[in-house]
Amino acid sequence: MPVVVSDAEVTLADVLSLRLAVDEPLAEGAELVLRNRATLAESRVPLGRPGAGVRDAALAVSLAPLDLGPGRWDTYLQQGSSRTRLRSVDPGFSLDHLEAYALSRRTLAYRAYRTRNGFLALKIDDARPTAEVRSVWFREGRFEVTGLLAFTGLEDDEARHDARLTLHRSRPDAELTSVATVQGVRFHAALSLCDVIAAAPGQTGTWEPSLRVRGVSTPLRLGSRLDDVDGKRRRLHYPAAQIDGVPIRPCYTADDELRIEVGG
Repeated sequence: MPVVVSDAEVTLADVLSLRLAVDEPLAEGAELVLRNRATLAESRVPLGRPGAGVRDAALAVSLAPLDLGPGRWDTYLQQGSSRTRLRSVDPGFSLDHLEAYALSRRTLAYRAYRTRNGFLALKIDDARPTAEVRSVWFREGRFEVTGLLAFTGLEDDEARHDARLTLHRSRPDAELTSVATVQGVRFHAALSLCDVIAAAPGQTGTWEPSLRVRGVSTPLRLGSRLDDVDGKRRRLHYPAAQIDGVPIRPCYTADDELRIEVGG
């Protein structure tokens, strides 16, 4: 039986809201099955008893009580012995919604999305407080970055918070800091590239940026995950700046954390 998801969203209350278009009414005892792509663990959710004439079904599933762990979870409709993987025509992406979702302090972050081959899936991540990068660039001899404080619980208001940008590297150990601007949950920070080169002269290596914000208990790593671009290390390539003949460029790690590469 063809089943297509026409609308999919995880609400701010961590409820998976679905609208299904079906050729035939859902059978009594139908279940939504969530299957972890790596471990093959499953969670089943009874869908209740639909009406006899249902062709367009609206479903709401609270995700927190299901005790799903981080990872990617594929979705299926189970009816008796028949299991159908749910196709989706909804890309499941809204930058505004993702930003609003990230304003609350959470343990896990849930996102509904359409896979490359057109199926509905859930992506679940640990939701530790982080500095979500929106723009990064080199200009006038400076590294500059702007973004959003995610999962900190801070209010999106006009309040200013004392903050500092820190760049750290090991082998040899070095650290640089500069004052950052944080208003509500929006941040802007900048640091001289000449200072980066001078901190470890003649040494190639990678610097790890973080943001320390008063009112947030731990340093915030800079990364970029609240969008639909996974694997930024492969997909985003920034041009290198030349500082005293040394190439320096921003890049991302395999898990989408921001780094500054010097030399190479």
